[in-house]
Amino acid sequence: SSSSSASSGDGGASSRAPDTSLFVPVPLKPGLGGAAEEDVGAELTRPLDKGEVLKNLNKFYKRKEIQRLGAENGLDARLFHQAFISFRKYIMESSSVSADLHIILNDICCGFVLLGHVDDLFPFFLRHAKQIFPMLDCMDDLRKISDLRLPPNWYPDARAIQRKIIFHAGPTNSGKTYHAIQRFLSAKSGIYCGPLKLLAHEIFQKSNDANVPCDLVTGEERVFANEDARQAPHVACTIEMCSTNTPYEVAVIDEIQMIRDPARGWAWTRALLGLCAEEIHVCGEPAAIDLVTELMYTTGEEVEVRNYKRLTPLTVLDYALESLDNLRPGDCIVCFSKNDIYSVSRQIEARGLECAVIYGSLPPGTKLEQAKKFNDPDDPCKILVATDAIGMGLNLCIRRIIFNSIVKPTVNEKGEKEIDSITTSQALQIAGRAGRFGSSFKQGEVTTMHRDDLVQLKEILSDAVPPVKAAGLHPTPEQIEMFAYHLPDATLSNLIDIFVSLSQVDGMYFVCNIDDFKFLADMIQHIPLNLRSRYVFCTAPLNRKEPFVCTTLLKFARQFSRNEPLTFNWLCRHTKWPLAPPKNIKELVHLEAVHDVFDLYLWLSYRFMDMFPDAVLVRDIQKKLDDIIQIGVCNITKLIRASQSAAAPGTAEAVAEDFPLSGTQKDARVASDHHGAASTEALSIAMEAAGLRRAKNSRPSRLGSRQEDVKSYGRGSLANRLLREGLLTQEMLRQLESEWQDQHRNGRYGFGSKRDDQHGSKETRKKRK
Repeated sequence: SSSSSASSGDGGASSRAPDTSLFVPVPLKPGLGGAAEEDVGAELTRPLDKGEVLKNLNKFYKRKEIQRLGAENGLDARLFHQAFISFRKYIMESSSVSADLHIILNDICCGFVLLGHVDDLFPFFLRHAKQIFPMLDCMDDLRKISDLRLPPNWYPDARAIQRKIIFHAGPTNSGKTYHAIQRFLSAKSGIYCGPLKLLAHEIFQKSNDANVPCDLVTGEERVFANEDARQAPHVACTIEMCSTNTPYEVAVIDEIQMIRDPARGWAWTRALLGLCAEEIHVCGEPAAIDLVTELMYTTGEEVEVRNYKRLTPLTVLDYALESLDNLRPGDCIVCFSKNDIYSVSRQIEARGLECAVIYGSLPPGTKLEQAKKFNDPDDPCKILVATDAIGMGLNLCIRRIIFNSIVKPTVNEKGEKEIDSITTSQALQIAGRAGRFGSSFKQGEVTTMHRDDLVQLKEILSDAVPPVKAAGLHPTPEQIEMFAYHLPDATLSNLIDIFVSLSQVDGMYFVCNIDDFKFLADMIQHIPLNLRSRYVFCTAPLNRKEPFVCTTLLKFARQFSRNEPLTFNWLCRHTKWPLAPPKNIKELVHLEAVHDVFDLYLWLSYRFMDMFPDAVLVRDIQKKLDDIIQIGVCNITKLIRASQSAAAPGTAEAVAEDFPLSGTQKDARVASDHHGAASTEALSIAMEAAGLRRAKNSRPSRLGSRQEDVKSYGRGSLANRLLREGLLTQEMLRQLESEWQDQHRNGRYGFGSKRDDQHGSKETRKKRK
């Protein structure tokens, strides 16, 4: 994440050098002095000889004494150079300069040693440097604003009361959250903070069913338990929406280990330090106990730890599934990409079995319906195919978890896609869904699809979960506003960069990744908005990999800036509502994006009610869209067939859904259609095999001979199918991989694009996804 280096909690705030590469100079137009100025300078002396001026300016630049003076005034080598180039350009291109500067320059150029020396230019140079780099004049103020070393002090209301902290620690399915919720329900007032809308909705439902009036608050929705819209004493919310100035008797913070999340961790930190409740019940992995105890030590609050054991046994089987023919009712196959979901669900259907499908980008309503279908003992659907989205938020009756793969595409700190083995924490969270207490299965089982993976899965599950080391922080709107006051010409993206660069945190904290914020800030930079509104638009929860959602936000911001309300009719025109059920995967993915657009509208409607006035109407059509998406998901295998028959035989149209292909890749796919399906697919496996070796954190058991490497990666459903059907042998796979690597070395991909050559590793990783 974009965390600043930790610094000691008691050192001086000015000890850390800023990252001056982030300082963008403010352009100054030459010759702002006007004719009157020019007359004074020239009348008192004479017009300047620009050739002599240039010579002396360059002499000034090379003086070691001047460079030292610059450094003392905050100008490191980079800033000194940029400021000098700007200063020189300003003087050389100005028809006039101020009278005092004109006189000094004239004295220096005329060689009046007693009257002028190049060093005398320094005050003028420094004045110019501070005009183009306004942060030089207010660095101490900026450091104070971005000093994040005492987060507990940001919440005076919470510090004014003595809070009791109870940590419910245990694995998935241990009853830890159940016990915290029982205390929540028995309290006079309470707040539940969870990571997902689905979890907040579940507690809202549970609470009202138990005759404890409870409101629901998420980014996109407010539901009041009382018909007159009076606030109920209990509230269930997504963690970003919790109030830190409303007093409660009991607060529950769920999944506390997410305090380490590179993007969202700040919300758990804020809740833990800032909630005004007499009792705070935190639930989560034991790995977070030490950090929570340390954080509470800084607030003077003690932590009581209650440990829980899993309520039902969980067994890691000694054999892999190996074939979908071995599926049993209650099985859940976990995949880490939509493409694998599509492929596996189609193969299951080909065996005459019905399956439910759950993945992250489905609307919550569709996820719940698919879970209900799978859980219903009277429904013929007895198999679930899902991503790690089932790790939290859904109650599922699963007998056995089967990992289709144990590598997962991830995005690293630089925003590059990589393939990593899943972590122990992720594996335990997913595996723990099997054999849920109270379900029809009294014990859970876990295994892998492929024999090669089982040894590694056992290793991963037997490892200790590393302790959570630090809690996330995020700049507040007030801090950014104060920054903007000092740096009025900086863009919001640049402001936040400078903030993170100057920010100081102690060892228990880190600054959360602000890439999504900066992406939106850059996208709407050209639209005239006041800072508060701009900040709100940049915190909108959207997936930047969805072009339709991003362009919609851009249109929202543009219309908002013109003070034109975003009406229901406008939104219907933009999304082409009403929409028909999807006929292929591409249409299903588009409907999911439209659902996200409706979410975005509702999210903005709670922040700018006048400008997004039709939330009620939009919520109605969103429910209808949810039903349409459910129809699509129920017929997902038909959609996959339609997509594949529309493309060339054997090519998967679904490739584009998770990571959009570049134009070059799409052209390559079209070009390769002429070479037959088998060779196209085999080549893509070979490309992937080469790419996987670059996966980080590979365990020793994975690093065998080349043959083992290829085998372990060529075990996905596509490779297996080709091997089973005799279209591909291990020897052919090794040969293809070898040819691919030769072409890669020689810059000949067979697809004829230099761009592909330059971005080979990135594209390989994209293909995997």
